[in-house]
Amino acid sequence: MVIHNEKPKFKNKKENPAYAIMQKVWEKKRNNGLDKFDTYTYKEYEKIQFDANNLDSAFMKKKIFNKLEFIFDYKDSTASGKIGLPVFLNEAIYENYGENRPNKRTKRLLTAQKTSGFQDNQIITLTAKNLYRDINIYDNTLNYFDIGFPSPVGETGFSTYDYNLIDTISMRGENAFKIRYQPKRTEVLAFQGYLYIDTDTYAVLGATLKSTQKINVNFINGISTELEYDNPDENTFLPRKFVTEIEMTPFSKKKTSKSIIAKRSVDYSEYEFNKPLEDKIFKRQEEEYSDKFVDKDDAFWVKARPDSLSKTEQGVYEMLDKLQQTPKFNRIVKLYETLGSGYYNVKKLGIDLGPIFSIYGKNEIEGDRIRLGARTYFTRNDPWRVQFYTAYGFKDQQVKYGAEARFMFNRVNRFTVGAGTRRDILQLGVQLTNDDGIMARTFASSTLFARGENASLSSVNQTNVFTSIEPWKNFQIRLDGTMQSIKSANPDGFNLRYYKDGNLRQTTNDSHLTLSLIARPGAKFSQTGLDRYEHGTLAPTIVLKYTRGIEGLFGSDFNYNKLQFMFYKPMLIGSWGKLMLNFEAGKNFDTVPLALQNVIPGNQSYSLAQNTFAQLNYYEFVADTYTTLHLEHHFNGKILSYIPLIKKLKLREIAFFRAAYGTLSDASKAINVEGFKYSAPSEHIYYEYGVGIENIGFGNLRIFRVDFNWRGNYLDRPDISKFGIKAGFQVGF
Repeated sequence: MVIHNEKPKFKNKKENPAYAIMQKVWEKKRNNGLDKFDTYTYKEYEKIQFDANNLDSAFMKKKIFNKLEFIFDYKDSTASGKIGLPVFLNEAIYENYGENRPNKRTKRLLTAQKTSGFQDNQIITLTAKNLYRDINIYDNTLNYFDIGFPSPVGETGFSTYDYNLIDTISMRGENAFKIRYQPKRTEVLAFQGYLYIDTDTYAVLGATLKSTQKINVNFINGISTELEYDNPDENTFLPRKFVTEIEMTPFSKKKTSKSIIAKRSVDYSEYEFNKPLEDKIFKRQEEEYSDKFVDKDDAFWVKARPDSLSKTEQGVYEMLDKLQQTPKFNRIVKLYETLGSGYYNVKKLGIDLGPIFSIYGKNEIEGDRIRLGARTYFTRNDPWRVQFYTAYGFKDQQVKYGAEARFMFNRVNRFTVGAGTRRDILQLGVQLTNDDGIMARTFASSTLFARGENASLSSVNQTNVFTSIEPWKNFQIRLDGTMQSIKSANPDGFNLRYYKDGNLRQTTNDSHLTLSLIARPGAKFSQTGLDRYEHGTLAPTIVLKYTRGIEGLFGSDFNYNKLQFMFYKPMLIGSWGKLMLNFEAGKNFDTVPLALQNVIPGNQSYSLAQNTFAQLNYYEFVADTYTTLHLEHHFNGKILSYIPLIKKLKLREIAFFRAAYGTLSDASKAINVEGFKYSAPSEHIYYEYGVGIENIGFGNLRIFRVDFNWRGNYLDRPDISKFGIKAGFQVGF
């Protein structure tokens, strides 16, 4: 697609004939036609292909291709003499069902899937599918990589784009205005291309979207999308065909750089409306969660494809089948799998070793800490999993361990039971709405660099049993039973002793039940085993938890009741970037010692940690009742792109605000030996604020982030930090 970049010259937009046309488009804005029918069905064929691009003869002679030379028999030569090599092909067929009246229900059923060479490699297949989001050209903001791009058809389009009427053409038998659009400023995240508008109805018949040369997205050199729509009546549209092509390079943005071209095409067909649909269609069934959808022969695919595969595409299947027989290629795939999942798979034994990124840690109590772990892993759809770890601290010379087993009885409602136990040194108080389960880890107990001494670690001996079920899609009910004993891992530096019936105790014995309701509306997952991979979405997370401590059960010391709520949601705010919102609230209705109390999460490390307060010390604020709010906005370079010289660095700005309010009763202070030390942010709402710079790096490798944090109040306390810098790696687009 060639875009002519000369800009139209008009005294004002009202003189521009394209403006009058676009006003009509906005006035007659259409909705997806599926919403107007009582019921609907349609078929969706998706094809994703990856091609290695810009290869040359020198590259083909590199040692890495020793014994793999045959792959170049499948190459394509371009007019420039460069070589393209197909490396991945995934085809999928979905049956879509929907009901608008009397109930609002939808079902997207994967009925067939074929993947070249990677049928069992979920990491690679998921990486491919996660590159793409569904878009509606009429929306004001288009979602690519969970980054907002202004839509040229959106009602706010004229604030970003210049439009120019080029011609009137015939498109699929309809007369259409051809309008060229391009961004007013090339440094912003926006597109350039053409719109095809029906001359009678002002419906969008088609559109092309192409990124500018200065696109500021990590690992991406360019994006190109072509859209086609059918318009059955004056108010609605139906998707016809979408084709998106993404050029990815790990390091350089040069046009000559070796890259991967990722192309996805989706054909929508066989629309049927107002046809009676049985209730069972919308109910989850066991057949949906089997692997049978991959067992389709070539004859099926020949009939199912809207267009036959090209010679190059046919070659991908043949080439990858050969590559799978090559040990060297399998080693390369193994490396990618390991880095993507964090585990090294030993297929012959059916186990994963890892997580590899948790092998080494360091803290005040244990000194240098080594952690080794493993889990069973036979296939991506395993219904059961056993995992364990052992750790050793060279300073305290103690062995720690953890083990957990889980079994899922039913793939449809994901009815699961599990049990586990651990004995370890943990940093409690860095998470309010805790993850349940034995294998959850906290960042702070293995922090390499931190401000001040972190001596507030706990020695925890814990046993947990649980059961969970999903009665409805993306809604989980979980019941945990936990027995634990907690004491200070460093009695001289961190006091967890408390009074019980007039006696002084150093170990908190606790047995409790926790009922959790967890909703993830809109979330999408791949595969159906015990552990699932999540597709990238903007789905919210909503958690409601009730915990009941039972005195006397297995020697438990306390009766107590606790209620907690959490809401998390990432949101695209037009062309202004993405806002991450996290709200938590909770209440302990009874008096409990510090080991069981709500602690406003601090972060004394120099690394980034989500939903913690960067300028709080551990255990600085403790609360019976609490509310916290975290707002973090990523502007995607919207502001810095206006600053000369700085804009060339392609840095992106972040702004954040954090607040906490809570109360702590006198009884809760009095129960602890050093209760006078602890207080809640009840006098004023504690707050922090700051700015950050992300996208630091070079070329396309921009994964470093630095935050500058200021403490807003409670500045007269001893040993506090008024200002701090956090840094870390942040891999993403």
